[in-house]
Amino acid sequence: MKDHIKNSENPSPESVKLCTASLTASSSPSRGEGCKKLNFITAGVPLRAKGYEDGFQVLDEMNLDGLELEFVRGVRISDKSREVVSNAKNKVITAHAPFYVNLNAREDDKVEASIQRIIETAQTANELGGFSITFHAGFYLGMDAEAVYKKIADGIKIITDELKKVNNNIWIRPETTGKATQWGDLDEIIRLSKEFETVLPCVDFSHLHARYNGGVNTFDDFCAIFEKIGNELGQSALDNFHAHIAGIDYGAKGEKKHLNLEESDMNYKDLLKAFKDFNIKGAIVCESPNIEDDAKLMKEYYLSL
Repeated sequence: MKDHIKNSENPSPESVKLCTASLTASSSPSRGEGCKKLNFITAGVPLRAKGYEDGFQVLDEMNLDGLELEFVRGVRISDKSREVVSNAKNKVITAHAPFYVNLNAREDDKVEASIQRIIETAQTANELGGFSITFHAGFYLGMDAEAVYKKIADGIKIITDELKKVNNNIWIRPETTGKATQWGDLDEIIRLSKEFETVLPCVDFSHLHARYNGGVNTFDDFCAIFEKIGNELGQSALDNFHAHIAGIDYGAKGEKKHLNLEESDMNYKDLLKAFKDFNIKGAIVCESPNIEDDAKLMKEYYLSL
């Protein structure tokens, strides 16, 4: 199916981060090189670990490929942890910005704080060899969708301009969101990605499943997502993919909470078949409550295909 994907006309930067493990902050590989494989990583330090050092050992023991730094309440990491993450060998690192982000906030100071949190996440992840960061961009707040898009795009421009000044080309990825009140359906994020060289989607498949109250959960649905991204953003978007997967509980208003995969109706097996069919490369971040166990479950199933 991936043969149907056309080349993107969207301009590419001279250098962006790849998910080849443990890149240093000075690395500047070509966008076109892409990632070498699909990596399965945990959303944060594995639960059975006591810290980053122990966490990377657990990842090795479980044959997992890295982790997403979870800056949930602020971009904070100790000097010791910085050293451990920076020195991790053959591990893919991504980062999630704090949840206190709303680029469409009514108050200017909240927008400015949101911009700063995303910039700080990008700076820290880049320093630690990360290849990609993600965040929830904002809420509609009852406003016109086009006006919200413009305001969020204005915020992304400030972020990418500031990072460009310091030669930070890490991928900046708004995440698809799990409720209709949140900005961030796939089409909106693809549109935004066309405007900025270092912006691509973070596709949270569980959020999409919840956002549409049980939809987006068949093999054909998943293939349609990959085909749309490839057609509109180019093959490099499929070669540098950043996804979130978990089981999820949802209702008419969308996402309620994450679940373990086998305790949910998330059709992860067909999703992984679609990843395989399109030869997607990059990082799948497991956000199930049992992060390392479901990451291992997915990786072993994927490798069995």
